This record gives sequence, structure tokens and C-alpha cells, in this order.
Amino acid sequence: MRAVMVQGTASGVGKSWVAAALCRLAARRGVKVAPFKAQNLSNNAAPARALDGGWGEIGRAQALQALACGLEPHVDMNPLLIKPLHQGGAEVIVQGRSTGPLSGLGGDARRALWWRAITESYARLDAELVILEGAGSPAEMNLQATDLVNMRMARHADAKVLLIGDIDRGGVFAALLGTLDLLAPEDRARVAGLVVNRFRGDPALFAPGLGPLAARAGTPVLGVLPFRHDVHLDEEDAAQLGGSAGLIDVCVLRLPTVANFTDLNALSQTPGVGVRYEAAPERVGRPDLLVIPGSRDTEADLAWMRRLGLDRVVIALAPHTPILGLCGGYQLLGERLGDSAGLGLLPVTTHYAEAKHINPVASVTTGRWLLPPGLQVAGYEIHLGRTEAAAPLVEGDGAVMGLVAGTYFHGLLDNEAPRRALVNALRARRGLDPLANAAVPDPLAQLDAAADTLERHLNLDGLLP
Repeated sequence: MRAVMVQGTASGVGKSWVAAALCRLAARRGVKVAPFKAQNLSNNAAPARALDGGWGEIGRAQALQALACGLEPHVDMNPLLIKPLHQGGAEVIVQGRSTGPLSGLGGDARRALWWRAITESYARLDAELVILEGAGSPAEMNLQATDLVNMRMARHADAKVLLIGDIDRGGVFAALLGTLDLLAPEDRARVAGLVVNRFRGDPALFAPGLGPLAARAGTPVLGVLPFRHDVHLDEEDAAQLGGSAGLIDVCVLRLPTVANFTDLNALSQTPGVGVRYEAAPERVGRPDLLVIPGSRDTEADLAWMRRLGLDRVVIALAPHTPILGLCGGYQLLGERLGDSAGLGLLPVTTHYAEAKHINPVASVTTGRWLLPPGLQVAGYEIHLGRTEAAAPLVEGDGAVMGLVAGTYFHGLLDNEAPRRALVNALRARRGLDPLANAAVPDPLAQLDAAADTLERHLNLDGLLP
């Protein structure tokens, strides 16, 4: 089994983007390819087939990479998922299933168990080629001795490594050369090539630096990738959250443990819609739609809202502004969640259970809130709480009271019909004509565009079949 690994000089330099594009490019060439990330630190999760045939969860980036490969997501593609909580805590997901908070076992014993799960999962992959993804940077000297996901995994898989640097954030020469300099000689020898990512402007202006970079590195520069504003692939790091401008103003509360914020990606790409993320009460304003997104630590996020006064902002908006709660945001809008009083804007109570509810779902809208009845919706659920409601948003799920609605359906607005209906309802409230088309690029089309970019700008000879 051949292996190519994508590592980066830092978090957010485009590793997931390049890995997904490599997966798609290999699959288009007829290669039996699979993605793999040993350890992921992210609250963006997706359902994946579990070892027992049921459903577990993996990082959303690996689920997208599975789509690029033409595969059903499987927990072996991301055997260790760490979901951050408040104050440095975390929930640990091993091979798709929660093992509870990060506590108990000592560091060495815990890592030994994790490494066994990682290597077992990697051995089960059925592929000619595996595209591995690293995490953060392989050159963090405080982490190299305990590494599970970067060079230790590259050595285990005998992988050729591509090192990605992001020129858009500046200092790309120092980042690439500094990373190489901090690697052990045997790990540095694994780096098969350097990639400069997110270049804006005329590549000819950068060309004079490529020769000196390759000479100083002792490693070839495989190419320079342009900044593709038109290619949107799911991010796994909330630090990358940006915003989009549009006539319809959608404000999303940026909760400390925001989860599955990709629920808003399609809406942000819809013509005439601007999506912004705000944490300061004074910046919320009077949006056309307020969204409370998913949360990995709902009670702690609610306490944070109350400390800042965001709870009062939400309650004051409710009589005249549409509000949508997604998963954890839905729980926050209820009368009670666990041991805490909620915002009291929906007549629901959430009780927490030991077992997570994880599975793909499909339903139809009920005609309540701003969505007409009978619209087909498909998505997935990942949540601990159990919430009962008498006036659901979609058949069998969610709740509505006045202009406030909530649902456990992740991906609700990935569906074109309900997204168009919602946008047009918001436009009607502003006295604007409806949109005839709210379609956004298909995920496979986006992956193909990313693969085309790699094929056009990188020399991948000897790396991909």
C-alpha cells in the first residue's frame, strides 16, 4: 500500500484542501485510494460507518475526502478525534465512539492505547494508495516526542511527505525552511517536495524565489497553488471562520465550542446572502436571521453567553427577528438543558444521555416557521441530548414558536429547496423579489475544481500513479 502524506508549516495552511484534492485526482485516475488522518482536533464531525456496522463519527474533513475517493466514510479513516471543550478539556472519540472526557489514564498509557487504535485502523484500509493528512506542524519541538499524527505516522506508513506553506499569511520562505530545519534528519529526508499555497497575483513575480528556496531546502518545489476563492471545501478549524457580504444579513453566534459550523457554508455561498460570525453583543445588531450554531459544550457556552449578555440580546431579538438553533443551538433555545435553565424561547427540555445519537437522517418540512410544508431535507445527527417537541420544524424533529425554530438536523441548509425557501422568506420580509435560483456548487464539482488546480500547478510525478 503506497502512502503520500500532506503536512503543513502550521494549522490552517490548506492541508485538508490539498489532501482532498489529491484524493479526488487519484480517484479520477482510476486508483483505489483512501484518506487517513490519525488524529484530528476538531468539533466539526460527520457520521461514518462504525466497526460494528452502525454509525460513529470522524472529522468532517475526512468525510469530504472519502467523498473525493468515492467511498462511504468509515471510522478507520480518522481513528482518533479529539473534540475541544471549555477550559482545556476535551472529549475523545476512538474509532468513532466516545470514550468520555480526556482524563484518567496517564499520558504514556493513553497514547499507547491511541497508537494501537491508529495502527489497527490504518492496517484495515483497503486501498492501493492512502492520502494521509498531518495536523498543525510537524516541527513543534514540545510535541515531537509524543507525536501520533505527523512524522511518527509518516514513518509507520513509509509515506512520502508534501510540506505545504501558506504564502497568503506571509513568511512562507521562513515557514518552509524553518520547518525543515527543525525536523530530525531521517524525517526531513521523507519530505519529497514543497508546495506554496494560496498565491495571489502574477506567479511570475514569485518565480525568482523558487530556485533559491529549493536550493536552501535541498528539496524540490513542486509548484505554487493559486488562491481559489471560488473553491469552497469544508474547514475543520473554527479559527478559519470568516464572513461573506450580502444584502441579507445572517449573524451567527461564535460560541467558544462552536461545532459543525459547516452547516452555514452553503448559505454563505448563496447569492445576496452575507454570513458573519459574532461574539460581542454590541456587534450582533438587527440581522435578518440570527443563527445559534452547534455547540460541543452547550451548558458552558450558555454560561458564556450570560456572562457577556448575549442571552439578553437573543431574547430581545426573538419577537421580531427569525432565529434558528442548530443542534446545540436548538438545545440552548429551550426551557431547560441538562441542569441549566435555557433561553426559554422554545417549549422544549433536553435531557442528556450516555449514548450519542449518530446517524444520517431524511425528512420533510412541516410548514411551520419560514419554510413551506413538504420540502425534502436530508442531513445527519450527532448529539447527546434527547429533546421532545410538539410543534416540529421537520417531521419528527425540532421545534417552532413564533419566529424561533430549532432542529437537530445538521446539513438542513445544504438542501437547495429549504435554503431557497428560507432566503426568499427573508427577502420577502425586506420587500425584495425572490431568488429564482439559490443553487451552490456541488461538493463533487468543488472537489474536481480543486483536483484540476493541483493537476495544473503541481508536478506530482512519482507521487501519484
